Amino acid sequence: MRRILLSVYFLIVSSVLLMGQTGYTIKGQVTDTEGVPLPGASVLLLPISKGTVAGADGTFTISGMPAGKYRLDISYVGYIPRADSIRVDNDQEYDIRLTLSPLSLTEIVVSDNYGERREKEEPLGIVMINDSYLKQNLGGSLVQSLTRIPGISSMDIGSGQSKPVIRGLGFNRIVVVADGVKHEGQQWGEDHGLEIDQYNIENVEIIKGPSSLLYGSDAIGGVIDLKSGYIPTENSIGGTVDLSAESNNSLLGSSFSLYGRGKRFYARARATILDYADYKVPTDKVYIYSYQVPLYKNRLRNTAGNEQNLHFAAGAVFHGFKSEVSVSNIREVAGSFANTHGLEPRRVDTELHDKSIRDIQYPLQKVNHLTIINSNKAQWDRLELDAVIGFQRNFRQEWSEYVSSHDYRPPTPPDTLGCDPDLELQFDKYIYSANFLLNYSSDNGDNGSKLTVGMNNEFQRNLINGIEFFVPAFDRLTSGIFGIAKYAFNGNSILQLGLRYDYGMINAHRYKDWFPSPAEEDESMSIFRVRAGFLSRCFSSISWSAGYNLNYDHWSLKANIGRSFRMPDAKELAANGVNYKRFRYEIGNSYLSPEVSYQADLGTDYDNGTLSFAASPFVNYFPNYIYLNPSSEHDSNYGFGNQVYYYTQSKVFRFGGEISASYSPFSFLDVGVTGEYVYSEQLTGEKRGYTIPFSPPPSAIFNIDLRKDKFMFTEDIYLSIDYQLTAAQRNIVPPEEVTDGYRLVSVGAGCAIQIKNQKANLSLQIKNFFNTVYFDHTSYYRLINVPGPGRNIVLNLSVPFSARINGNKTIRN
Repeated sequence: MRRILLSVYFLIVSSVLLMGQTGYTIKGQVTDTEGVPLPGASVLLLPISKGTVAGADGTFTISGMPAGKYRLDISYVGYIPRADSIRVDNDQEYDIRLTLSPLSLTEIVVSDNYGERREKEEPLGIVMINDSYLKQNLGGSLVQSLTRIPGISSMDIGSGQSKPVIRGLGFNRIVVVADGVKHEGQQWGEDHGLEIDQYNIENVEIIKGPSSLLYGSDAIGGVIDLKSGYIPTENSIGGTVDLSAESNNSLLGSSFSLYGRGKRFYARARATILDYADYKVPTDKVYIYSYQVPLYKNRLRNTAGNEQNLHFAAGAVFHGFKSEVSVSNIREVAGSFANTHGLEPRRVDTELHDKSIRDIQYPLQKVNHLTIINSNKAQWDRLELDAVIGFQRNFRQEWSEYVSSHDYRPPTPPDTLGCDPDLELQFDKYIYSANFLLNYSSDNGDNGSKLTVGMNNEFQRNLINGIEFFVPAFDRLTSGIFGIAKYAFNGNSILQLGLRYDYGMINAHRYKDWFPSPAEEDESMSIFRVRAGFLSRCFSSISWSAGYNLNYDHWSLKANIGRSFRMPDAKELAANGVNYKRFRYEIGNSYLSPEVSYQADLGTDYDNGTLSFAASPFVNYFPNYIYLNPSSEHDSNYGFGNQVYYYTQSKVFRFGGEISASYSPFSFLDVGVTGEYVYSEQLTGEKRGYTIPFSPPPSAIFNIDLRKDKFMFTEDIYLSIDYQLTAAQRNIVPPEEVTDGYRLVSVGAGCAIQIKNQKANLSLQIKNFFNTVYFDHTSYYRLINVPGPGRNIVLNLSVPFSARINGNKTIRN
């Protein structure tokens, strides 16, 4: 351990000694990867917005700069924009090479510093990140790659799946949007992850706070908006090769993308393959409901899995119009920790499950998610129209060995069963959606006033099969119309008002057991018990929002107040079965009313180039929060006396927020801290005075970030060290247990390697550097006392390639 600490110390010291300095006058040249000048390239220094345009030979000069830290933005049509942090205290020569790359809708929208402008104009807390951030913080899933952002946490299901949690709210309270369409799977289940290929994501927009106004029901806690669509530049071909590996679960992954475009028509494709083994925890045994379970070589048996993803898109671009059709198919197979399924954690065939770390035995889950999207955008002067039509099919199966002792089912399944007796649960969900958005802007464009009106429509049909029953088949229809008005008093002051009306309907189908069981009135009689009757409910609600932004000098202030709502889902209304992975019997409530949320958000941001600070507190009130409440009852018909849980509602009060601060004493050094805190309390009901389930504890990340532009044959070098401090979570709700606090250290490093005309981006992470034993309160496995993953070394190599097509010639980059 001492050697590891000394190695890290000397690595930091040596990196500091290698760093250079910048100056009062900046001179340089903008070229492509072959050294060809790029005349007319834009060079902008922020936050003072002082800049210039490169001359005929690509050179530029910016003079008269006061001392301080700045961001240098360089852009040129057809090339990847570049943003570098520099500190001005000396004269400096600064040469930049840009790489040919796909652009975003260049024929329709010319966007400059879109992310920064979006954050200043949005009254809610918003975070914009790109694919470079994702690769530098690569996790086993997309959500795990986002958890370094304050206010974002993940509910992990093993090492390859996880669910997003924003400010303590998750499941159907978070909307995930992929290329303009709400991603719909079986997100109500704690053990159901997102069917998303994180290698196919170009950028992510995260909205923290109620967003039903724009995205409809289920966005009551926030939104994760994923964008993979980009339009290649004219007469170009290219792509990317990504190779990944992880030590903890022996993951091996590869992703290959290819794009091409002529004058108007373009296409892009991607294929991703991941294969991972049982993952390791820093202990050789766990205790599941007082049973001691030994772990062979510290691995959770049967948590291996694999993933195969395919994506294809084709489109056309004309003056003021763009249309694209994309097809995506995600296929996942993953085992479930063998000791957590059923009612006896000790009765596991360890010889079978511990024979190989990569095989997938029962219990397991198979998921296939197909998405087809047609997106269209048109512009006429000040009008912009977006129309997105989508189709999704989420096919999910859970497999486990047939056991007759769970209830009154026969020892041998009948031939008339209608499915494989080992098929425990099957959900076959079809989703049809149509979204329309019309924007009208004033003469001042992005700095002026804007009116937005839109409509969201979605129909779902979820069919079921399998020998178990948990949630009935259902049809669900939702439709909403909204309007948002933004008025800019001047370039620094913006008022935003919005109003939305939603209507929803859900019809749950009748279901009865396929096997007879004794009648409750007379046990001498056998009946086919009805587990769910026909249910039809309609819901409607009005959502509204009012927000204000003020941007002045180095300060940015924002405030927002609003009302959002969420329809109850089929599980909350009509569940009636055993959740074997949670050892409980869950019963829905057909009389639940829609959740309503009132929330006030504040935000302040200060940045002078050297010091930055941000805080975003919120206050939230639910008059009728829906939650699963444990009772004193135990089921005697199915399984072995599982505790019965009922869905109910109560008033809930929440408050909290996020803070962040960063200080850059030198151009090569950033020191920062981020923190988050959420407090929740039930004001009524049986759990009055308790919090709500899966409330994350307070946490903070202290970070040191070292960077250097060039060293030998490498560029864009960085070294990052995170010290994560998580407090104990003592504010719990039964059956949760108190979770002790913990401290984790993670290290990240990376660089770009220029080999001839090709650049490769290399990133390395060491998560849980000291292999610390800790328990994540929001983890799916926390209730059975399984600690978080042990030390994990993550390596990613990304190699982009591109070429310009000029007549019959191909010019490689």
